[in-house]
Amino acid sequence: MGEGARHAALMFAAGVGIPLLAALNANLGQRIGTPVAAGVVLFAVAFASALVVLLTTGGAGALAKVAGQPPVLFLAGCLVAFYVLSITFVAPRFGLANAILFVLLCQLVSAAVIDATGLMGLAARPVSAVRLLGLAVMAVGVFLSQRG
Repeated sequence: MGEGARHAALMFAAGVGIPLLAALNANLGQRIGTPVAAGVVLFAVAFASALVVLLTTGGAGALAKVAGQPPVLFLAGCLVAFYVLSITFVAPRFGLANAILFVLLCQLVSAAVIDATGLMGLAARPVSAVRLLGLAVMAVGVFLSQRG
């Protein structure tokens, strides 16, 4: 399996995992009475899991470089917390599919803007008319998949 195929398979698994994460954590939040506590539990388990992977892959030395990084890069942690807490709260009230629909549509638009601008040092990738058409078709497809 080539590198591109491995990356695609990994992202496929992540894509399958995101709605599962939302459904599991929303259920936990309902069972224990608060989505915020469910978020704390999720992050504790996620931290422990990431720590095990870090330690077993020999990457712990990289933590020494964290202190010198631009503070804005740590906003990613706030954004993932916002996502987890909001989806945990919203999914049981709005429906998991509806919540994921809005997340997915905004991810498509946001990713295109990030690609077009090369935000945070990522490689800039022009947003051509064909790509805009593709995004529009995907958005319509996502919308139609939620109707009826």
